[in-house]
Amino acid sequence: MLRHRMKEYGSQGIVPFLIAFGVFLQGCGLVFDAVELVHPLAPHELSSICSKGQVRVGISVEPFRPFVFPAVYTDEGVRVTGLDVELIREVADALTTYCGGQKPIVPTLHLTRFHDLFIEMNEGNLDIFVSSNGGNIPGARPVGLWYSIPYFHNDGIGAIIQNPEVAERVLAQFQKQTGNPDTLAAIQAGLSGLTVAAQKGRTSSLYAEANLLNVRLLICDSLPASVETKDPHIDVILSQHSILDYVTKHVWPDWHLLTRNDGTPLILTQENFSVVTVEENRRLQWFLNNLLYRLEESGRLERMRRRWLEEDYAPTRRATTEGLPLEVSKVPDHYDQGQCRFAVRRTN
Repeated sequence: MLRHRMKEYGSQGIVPFLIAFGVFLQGCGLVFDAVELVHPLAPHELSSICSKGQVRVGISVEPFRPFVFPAVYTDEGVRVTGLDVELIREVADALTTYCGGQKPIVPTLHLTRFHDLFIEMNEGNLDIFVSSNGGNIPGARPVGLWYSIPYFHNDGIGAIIQNPEVAERVLAQFQKQTGNPDTLAAIQAGLSGLTVAAQKGRTSSLYAEANLLNVRLLICDSLPASVETKDPHIDVILSQHSILDYVTKHVWPDWHLLTRNDGTPLILTQENFSVVTVEENRRLQWFLNNLLYRLEESGRLERMRRRWLEEDYAPTRRATTEGLPLEVSKVPDHYDQGQCRFAVRRTN
């Protein structure tokens, strides 16, 4: 009967007919069913991923070893690897199981500049992004984005130097302190008047802009750009401690971690890394949190962290055997790591 009446009214008259017919069907649920028949509800984000067979993942084109290594050319095409990439594999495998296992969910990598990941997410071009990104630093969580429980704990902003005199200046400030140490006061006084570099959009630049008011602050497009810059001379580079620890051991031996008086690394503030998605994707958020909790509970995350931070390995070999593929067109000027420029300080 309902379908006969809907046919009589035609496509233009269906909705008014349903509204009028609903007066006689209140409480029975038929009106909702009929409206859904005409205007189906939009699928939620997980069902959309299942139907497409892919999850769109943002990842920074700038190398953040050991989380993301530079893309390399292999016999199988261009590949990228790292701890974040292995985590992306875990997410894709878990999505495959969630979607029924009939076909694998393929992680489609979108490599772009780190600061553009937030734009890509807000414009709906990504489902998630994973790029050793901390959300517990003031100013690091743009409106409309959500951060998962951490997959990497107890990291923080560290500093590297080349000139031992810089370390002596900072250590002298700690030696002046009695009782409880004040890291912020020591670093502010020790670095005063020096040239400090940090990457654009990263938490290290947010820290420097907020706390290091008496330094000459350079904002660089990437961490490699800060190392390659010769003019002006850079005294200190700020970035995540885990990344600086890796690159000073394996990539840039002329640079050294800034330490405390007892030789332990100088970490300026605590930071945890999370997976990012948009605020309204509640089902995907619970999926990610439950997955990360399960990986932590099973010890899998800890094994991944040890594998990338502590083991000896050849990143290119791992990229060949386990790296994820990407299109060359998705790598914007990969070997152009950009430039550094002096920060424009706010006057108020």
